[in-house]
Amino acid sequence: MTIREVFQAGEGILHLMPTWVPRGFNEPGKRLRLHPDDYFALGMDRGAICERWLGSIAKALNGPKTGETEGMSFVLENAAEKETRLFKDYVDELGADLVGEDLMEKYGTWPTFAKLYDYDKPLFHHLHLTEEMANRIGMHGKPEAYYFPPQYNSGYLGRMPLTYFGFDPSTTKEEVMECLRNYDVKDTRITELSRAFRIKLGTGWYTPAGVIHAPASLVTYEPQWNSDVNTIMENVTMGEVNPHHMLTDCAPEEDKDNLEAIFNQIDWEESTRSDYKQTYYRPPKTRCDSEAAAEKWVAYANEWVAAKEVTVHPGQSYILKDSACYCALVIQGHGSFGAFECEAPELVRYEDITGDEFFVSDAAAKKGVVIKNTSAYQPLVILQNFANNNPEVPKTV
Repeated sequence: MTIREVFQAGEGILHLMPTWVPRGFNEPGKRLRLHPDDYFALGMDRGAICERWLGSIAKALNGPKTGETEGMSFVLENAAEKETRLFKDYVDELGADLVGEDLMEKYGTWPTFAKLYDYDKPLFHHLHLTEEMANRIGMHGKPEAYYFPPQYNSGYLGRMPLTYFGFDPSTTKEEVMECLRNYDVKDTRITELSRAFRIKLGTGWYTPAGVIHAPASLVTYEPQWNSDVNTIMENVTMGEVNPHHMLTDCAPEEDKDNLEAIFNQIDWEESTRSDYKQTYYRPPKTRCDSEAAAEKWVAYANEWVAAKEVTVHPGQSYILKDSACYCALVIQGHGSFGAFECEAPELVRYEDITGDEFFVSDAAAKKGVVIKNTSAYQPLVILQNFANNNPEVPKTV
């Protein structure tokens, strides 16, 4: 089948395969519903699978052994034969028919994606480059939002379920520079300069590019901009030494030995603001609540990304209408999603087909997707991530 034939057969909805991403740092929390034999499916030297990327056309920055399509999503074209094609090929060929006129005019592509990341230990204190900084190395910036779904965190919260955001407002720039100067000398304990917030399931945060942070050890749903750039400023994380290149990987060649330039990747004003929680904490906001279903915004009030949680109650049918295209992930229950059977997986082998990930075109989203919960007992719960072209997204907390 051609790309357009697959698109038309799905009535404007694409069925996506799982995209598993290994990392050479930290340890997997083993909560992604992946089979325990498959966490090292790409080889022991690549590290364990700790992330699943959703609706992605971005390639992972995973060192010299990174595969050509690592991190990129594939569309399932023929389930019986397991025939697939890169999602990026669909974006390139269908253009505005898939992502809408607004995104094509502004970005020429689908500019965002989401992921589930699953680490047993907290992540290192790091930042993502702003658009301006990232452009210097030919990349995009990476603002991101977090949501903590209970469905993936019901049994275990990892070793440290709290996140460090920024620096305490009393912190001086010289204190941070001293940590950078000692990156290869001793454990700098840079998080002693930060502040931690205990994570509450069913809520989220927004993290602007340039803000230093060390995310908690929960499974996190992360809508983000189309990039994988970061600078790690913590040199020891729960006993694991972070090599020097992780501090400098995303600096231009001329700045790799310039600690002042690396320090200047920090958005100091946002990283030290005294009202950080009031500004960036995101409790859910109800969009609608009916006998059939409930919709809540879980990522909102920023210029880049948005996300919603949709719950269709047992035995109910619901028409889900939205003002822009999105990627959908089923995290609980089973039923149908448009023309497709859908279900949240319980145990997945590395190359298995799942029925939990879909990309909904701009026109199909506006027309409305018919979702049926065929369970008499369990809710059908779906997460949706959007780019920045949905006018319904709440602008304020």
